[in-house]
Amino acid sequence: MTRRTDLLSRRRRLLGPNVPTFYDEPVEIVRGEGVWLWDAEGRRYLDCYNNVPHVGHCHPRVVEAIARQAGVLNTHTRYLHEGILEYAERLTAKFGHGLSTLMMVCTGSEANDVALRMGQAVTGKTGFIATDATYHGNTALVSQLSTRRPPIGGYAPNIRLVPAPDGLRPLDGSMEAQAQAFAAHVAHAIRELEETGHGFAALILCPFFANEGFPGLPQGFLDPTVAIVREAGGVLIADEVQPGFGRLGSHWWGHERLGFAPDVVTIGKPMANGHPAAAVLARPDVMEAFRGAFGYFNTFGGNPVSVAAAMATLEVIEDEGLVENARDVGDYAMARLRGLDHPMIADVRGAGLFFGVEFTEPGTTTPAGDFVLRLVEEMRRRGVLLNKIGPGGGTLKIRPPMPFSRENADLLVETLADALAVLPA
Repeated sequence: MTRRTDLLSRRRRLLGPNVPTFYDEPVEIVRGEGVWLWDAEGRRYLDCYNNVPHVGHCHPRVVEAIARQAGVLNTHTRYLHEGILEYAERLTAKFGHGLSTLMMVCTGSEANDVALRMGQAVTGKTGFIATDATYHGNTALVSQLSTRRPPIGGYAPNIRLVPAPDGLRPLDGSMEAQAQAFAAHVAHAIRELEETGHGFAALILCPFFANEGFPGLPQGFLDPTVAIVREAGGVLIADEVQPGFGRLGSHWWGHERLGFAPDVVTIGKPMANGHPAAAVLARPDVMEAFRGAFGYFNTFGGNPVSVAAAMATLEVIEDEGLVENARDVGDYAMARLRGLDHPMIADVRGAGLFFGVEFTEPGTTTPAGDFVLRLVEEMRRRGVLLNKIGPGGGTLKIRPPMPFSRENADLLVETLADALAVLPA
């Protein structure tokens, strides 16, 4: 029995079946540094996928901040502690639109759960809208929005999922008409929720439409949708778990890049460089409505160690110029990717250090999901970690840690060219 077989067997026995792993031959990762990971056999991998170690795996400043605070105090959140207040001041300064209050939790799922309930508290209604190709987490409430696996018993009657925008297969058949088409679907969903007595509480979306395959959308795309949400009195939630903290290069937050003002923003994964921390930011009136309607507290959300990790991460982003690096290296990497020659490449798109390549069956717009899955496996064999996303799994998803360099981008593209040369279409 190999070590991998033994680990998988123990995993099934101790953790239960169907616990997800990446790759046909799961990788046992034992160490990380910067943009690199090492497996148990000492092999090094270029990490082109993980956004959790936002400022790089095991960044020494984040490690030191966690260790220092853990050596002084870590306790639950119902004592006074200045750390969370200092962090809230620093973080909310990165936001406009009156988003000046912060609630820390432990996961993005929790953050989105709270955000949806903020919508209920503000409106007194219960209906939610998301896209039909999204993922916002796995609490009982939030999992109702996920299309990966329909909830047991079907979707709740207060949920509406609208068609997602698409870069190659746009709603209404053209990119020019897509913004109005998306808004029309949202308007229809609002009418249904009102007519069935649930009412419209909130629309939640990722402002980069990351799980939808991050289609290339112009600034202002959401303007017609925002107008409809405002007219209906609903709450607009921007899930910034993937595009936030400068990943897109041009802006700190995806909603800034797309050009709209959310009522609530949720953040997670990269917030504390892998330490379990997430948060909800909202206008004071929204936060007050939630605090009045729900007796909510979170034992660990905003504990001193998590706050120290989050503060160190924020400072590293600023001090090391990682937003500017994302813009520079992302532009360079996409220019190099556009130089690849392969009959199944339909599009290269993205922003900053969140980009990818969409593959379709030759001569069609049908996603080549099986091909991309084989490509991901081939890249793993060659020492580069990637994944797939989007309609039919046809898009190669590239989302590396923020210190990713031009040299790293060269290795990525050259390895991808080699893999495409040997992989049968």
